[in-house]
Amino acid sequence: MQRYYFDHNATTPVSPEVLEAMLPVMTEVFGNPSSIHHYGQAARAKLDAARRQVAAMLHCSDNEIVFTSGGTESDNLAILGIGGHVITTSIEHPAVLASADQLSVTQVPVDRSGIVDPDAIRNAIRPDTKLITVMHVNNELGTIQPVEEIGRIARDAGFAFHSDGVQAAGKVPIDVRAIHADIYAISGHKIYAPKGTGALFIRKGLNLRPQMYGGSHESRHRAGTQNVAGAVALGAAAQWINQHAAAEWPDLAALRDRLERSILSRVADTHVNAAGSLRAPNVTNIRFDGIDSEALLIALDLRGFAVSAGSACSSGAQEPSPVLIAIGLTREQAKSSIRFSLGRSNDAAQVDALIDAVAESVAHLRKLAPAYA
Repeated sequence: MQRYYFDHNATTPVSPEVLEAMLPVMTEVFGNPSSIHHYGQAARAKLDAARRQVAAMLHCSDNEIVFTSGGTESDNLAILGIGGHVITTSIEHPAVLASADQLSVTQVPVDRSGIVDPDAIRNAIRPDTKLITVMHVNNELGTIQPVEEIGRIARDAGFAFHSDGVQAAGKVPIDVRAIHADIYAISGHKIYAPKGTGALFIRKGLNLRPQMYGGSHESRHRAGTQNVAGAVALGAAAQWINQHAAAEWPDLAALRDRLERSILSRVADTHVNAAGSLRAPNVTNIRFDGIDSEALLIALDLRGFAVSAGSACSSGAQEPSPVLIAIGLTREQAKSSIRFSLGRSNDAAQVDALIDAVAESVAHLRKLAPAYA
């Protein structure tokens, strides 16, 4: 049976370009980048080059990039490193919400389109507010938040703005200066690099309290010998994005729109969650009335299609998606929604095959559900 992957927001395969850049580092450039001998300096050169590539993608200076183990560590370092009262939204990734919960936090709601009102952010400011953290692109809905305006609010108020850009990297333009970000997180495995590598932009002059203690690595922000191979992989992924991603976005959007239109026309009682919002080009979240999302996910998997019922970090949870509840869906509606996230390997033929599989699977499941009829 042929299999097709439509779960790129959960993780992406390592691309050939990234693997080609990474493999020699794993086998030949094995030195510690803090060592002053030849082997160490060879590793340092690779690390510095990767830092420049990531900085180019984010439009910042290379000395503002700190390599981490991924998005979760980056978000933790950003939020706990600032401390104080935090303002965030109700649809953030668990890495942000769980970090903020360790501090004093205000969660601002979003509207039915999954967008936060900047005025609501402004109204949540307290005398002890130190940080606003709002994701750039939502991982389940693909909604793009008004980060530039929110960043301006933080700048004018005199405190820091952090954005989780894990789902934005490679899918929308990123310029940390333009959105007034002080801290910005990305993760390698969402952009065709391996798991276990990520980065955090930290604006020059901003002081963050480290969350790992030891040596003076990464400008004293993150102790521990650097994962040079992982950093090189992340740099190669960023370079591909710098050179090619913008040309890819219209094609992804066309495939996403093709998927949505066909499912809505062929399958009765279906709805695109947050359809009216500005979204990243590769993701759609569709609700199927009368269908349990887990049953549909399994049915599609048996037909060779990998999709998701929500955030991969919450998979296995019996509760409905907090993101879908936050935009006003009932528990039943939230538990009847499926996320489809496209990537470089998908084409029109695969999308059409997926549409057929969805239509057939939903028809079969609805026959088994008397309550739907």
